[in-house]
Amino acid sequence: MTETLSLPAPAGDAAPEADEHDEPATGPSSGLTETADLPHPEAADGPAEAFDLLYARLARPLMRQTYLLTGDRELAGRAVRHAFRQAWERWPEVAVDRDPAGWVRTAAYDHALSPWHRLDPRRRAARRDGAANRTEGGTGGGAKGGRLPPEALLDLPPSYRRTLLLHDGLGLGLSETAAESEASTAATAARLMHAREALAEYVPGLRRVAPDRRREIIRSMLEELADAGSLPGLPSARTARDGSERTVRLRTGASFGATALVAAAAVLASLAGPQAHDSARQAPREAGAPAVSESSPGGQQDRAAR
Repeated sequence: MTETLSLPAPAGDAAPEADEHDEPATGPSSGLTETADLPHPEAADGPAEAFDLLYARLARPLMRQTYLLTGDRELAGRAVRHAFRQAWERWPEVAVDRDPAGWVRTAAYDHALSPWHRLDPRRRAARRDGAANRTEGGTGGGAKGGRLPPEALLDLPPSYRRTLLLHDGLGLGLSETAAESEASTAATAARLMHAREALAEYVPGLRRVAPDRRREIIRSMLEELADAGSLPGLPSARTARDGSERTVRLRTGASFGATALVAAAAVLASLAGPQAHDSARQAPREAGAPAVSESSPGGQQDRAAR
């Protein structure tokens, strides 16, 4: 006998705080997937408009996805901004990709799950606070009303989180999830199974749900969890493009500066080399000491005497 869990209604997303001089990114107010109501980037007239349309469709949902992966709102915002900066820098490559949204999503996930973030003192403090809260409240005791607690995801290994989000949260097929996760289909299926079993420790009712309904219920739980709190605002698409171009200019200037320093050092070394060699050859000899070569007869006699 199977049990049917009620699907929780997604909570409203709080209005993001945007810079007063910036137009915030548009997009759906809730949900994990890009909206189909906005024009598709393929209908754009030029590269800038195509990028702006992709940004409008994907930026806000991608923010929610990276928040689920990290549990950190600020890190989620940085990951999304980083991914779109990279996308604009490499737009000729992204534009011809079979799935531009997947390209940006992969860049955001890789940045969000980078092990370097574990060295951030703020991240370590957040993990300590989260661990203390889970110790006080207990874990594995189930969630009231079928709600998924944040630690249910954050306690999973990063690869499990990514697999669960792609397959159950975004609705990708198993082979598509494996390709985007750069894993085999068998490994992806095992990660998905273990991730679902771990979630069932927090929501025991998932074990009694029919398999064909489990994916839909987990997706609804993930959407509710992503919309549970306010997320930081994102800049407009134009601001993202300008920031990417500014980063490229700074990087190019730094590269030219480093090249100029190396060239100047090489020139100085080439000028100083002959002068040092000539100075050594022209060094004054001690007074009264004749210059006798060891190869001369006198030099050979001196060596014999020594």
